[in-house]
Amino acid sequence: MGIKRFYVKFNALFVVLFLALTAVQTSHAEETAGLQLAVFDIDATPPIGSYLAYDEVVNNWDMSLRARGIVLTGAGKPIVLCAVDWVGIGSEGHDAFRQTLAEAAGTDMQRVAVHTVHQHDAPGCDFTAERILKEHGITPHRYEGAFHREVLQRLGTAVRDAMGKQHPVTHLGLGSAPVHQVASNRRILGPDGKVGPMRGSSCKTPDLIAAPEGLIDPNISLVSFWNGETPLAVLSYYACHPQSYYRTGVANPDYPGIARFMRQLAVPQALHIHFDGAGGNVAAGKYNDGSKEMRLILAQRLEDGMRRAWEATERAPINAEDIRWAVEPVGLPVAEGLNAEELEKRMLEEKDMTVVEDCARKIAWLQRREAGIPIDVACLSLGNARILHLPAELFVEYQLMAKAERPDLFVAMAAYGDYTPGYIGTAIAYEQGGYETSPRSSNVSPKVEAVLTEAIKTLLKE
Repeated sequence: MGIKRFYVKFNALFVVLFLALTAVQTSHAEETAGLQLAVFDIDATPPIGSYLAYDEVVNNWDMSLRARGIVLTGAGKPIVLCAVDWVGIGSEGHDAFRQTLAEAAGTDMQRVAVHTVHQHDAPGCDFTAERILKEHGITPHRYEGAFHREVLQRLGTAVRDAMGKQHPVTHLGLGSAPVHQVASNRRILGPDGKVGPMRGSSCKTPDLIAAPEGLIDPNISLVSFWNGETPLAVLSYYACHPQSYYRTGVANPDYPGIARFMRQLAVPQALHIHFDGAGGNVAAGKYNDGSKEMRLILAQRLEDGMRRAWEATERAPINAEDIRWAVEPVGLPVAEGLNAEELEKRMLEEKDMTVVEDCARKIAWLQRREAGIPIDVACLSLGNARILHLPAELFVEYQLMAKAERPDLFVAMAAYGDYTPGYIGTAIAYEQGGYETSPRSSNVSPKVEAVLTEAIKTLLKE
């Protein structure tokens, strides 16, 4: 009888242990089936003999150009964010990048955001401009897409591989801090209310250097994804042109790439991804004389801001219910005076290849607008954070407006999405003149402010 009681107790204990183990396994399965993150990172440095934004590649630097990003899964179809160390990706090129990433991640193209960091010793991509040039018997030079398509293939492979190496996401980190002595507004108004000489990415004119910083967003924003105590990815957002000096013929990620690398060394567990915010009218001209020494100095100042934003990061639990992705397709108004026939004529007669290629890019823009192809403005909601995804060389006013619209939220912005529209100023900026809003630089009309403002406010209200 004693032995029977022993076996009854043993069996009961076995059942309890079995049920407890099953509960643990179920909990783990639910966790791994929930919110997860994959990261990807490839070399996107063009070979010697190909073209950068302005010049032929004569050599490569110690630091390569990167195409890197994240895939967030478990909250509907996967969401993909990607930043590329190129000057710009536009038109059918931008479509191809988004579609390649979508197919590799198993999602829709509308749930993919691709941005460039906008370094100038880096390639540009526009498959529509490439096609237009080739149709007219013109060698596309900087729009030759053979290398770009190779990068696309490798990027697709990298994302498919990453999807098999996902990690659970348990927490979201948010932090911000001012960046000191990097950004300054490029557009300085004269007594007549018009823009005078531009204070560009570098400047040696004493009066322009002495002028105030002007309108900027001084803060860098950091968004980080965590698995428990382990950081998986850190996304940084800062609105400023990324040039210290360029036209070297040597592909390099300039000072943001160096700053990103420093942070990668400091926090090696996480992939560090940098996005250029709405910095179309913002550059380092007040603080940068274009000397070689300034590249490292600017990098150290940006890295210092990144570090302080990281140290100020506050973490909070996050789950799939806290994640939303919303898109507002917009038709941006075409700049007055853009005429495809006139552009084609000039493209065929012009000897300066930079002008020829610019004409092709403008024709590409007109063709897409005539076909009714919209540009997607998107917003990723992460708990109390909103990350906005905008096209082209956006003025900082749009970023500041977005932050003012929702002071109750942590708002960050990535610009330099579809590059085809060129500079996107505010309505008054087109009256003030200046390089950015000239017919050469901007392919949109002053009405663009109303269109984008409405899209941003709509996304922030959701």
